Amino acid sequence: MSERTAYPQEVVDGAQKATGEVVLTARELRRTFGSGATEVHALDGVSLEVPAGRLTVVRGPSGSGKTTLLNLLGGLDRPTSGQVVLDDGRVLSELPERDVLRVRRERIGYVFQSFGLVPVLSAAENVEVPLRLKRTSAADRGRRVEEVLELVGLGRHAKQRPYELSGGQQQRVGIARALVSRPDILIADEPTGQLDSETAATIMDLLVDLTHSQGIASIVSTHDPVLMGRADQVIELHDGKRVERSA
Repeated sequence: MSERTAYPQEVVDGAQKATGEVVLTARELRRTFGSGATEVHALDGVSLEVPAGRLTVVRGPSGSGKTTLLNLLGGLDRPTSGQVVLDDGRVLSELPERDVLRVRRERIGYVFQSFGLVPVLSAAENVEVPLRLKRTSAADRGRRVEEVLELVGLGRHAKQRPYELSGGQQQRVGIARALVSRPDILIADEPTGQLDSETAATIMDLLVDLTHSQGIASIVSTHDPVLMGRADQVIELHDGKRVERSA
């Protein structure tokens, strides 16, 4: 993977973080759904730090709280108690909704298990969506989209629509879309869950390489032991609690 690309200033929102610098901190996160007899403690006192240029893997059985944790870290949900703190000292979980939306738009990239692509749009148009939301100029959008599609190995597939691409290629488009705004945080919830083992391994290699070469703080939930083996830190959850990693 090449050195980090110098992107146009118009699409750069924050300074590049030094490898190992903590970008996101979770403090005693708790998330409860329902009440009374139906109350469910989806997350119960989970704390962690997410550093730049490092891959953090969240593992655990179904129902352990992985998706709940990722939703809280990414500002898609708010904790019942506890805090999600950004490196600038702001408490993401306590910001007004419009400020949370801005953080998500400018600092966080998401990769979904189901790809989440718009069927009628080409690969390039799907990747371009976040830049349109930010009202980036057409010239800078085109240059940036071309850069990230090349970065994920899809430069020749820019005009193809999702149905013309393989599952692995669609997920690469999803990764390119997550990276197009040059976020310093990447969140991926079971990104290889719908892929065969060979394709999944390729996508995992790509995520690892991008995390390290682009200096991104990546948080990935997965059941895949190969990706766990390549993680810089592994967070294991059981019944909503963080536990020591099993041998």
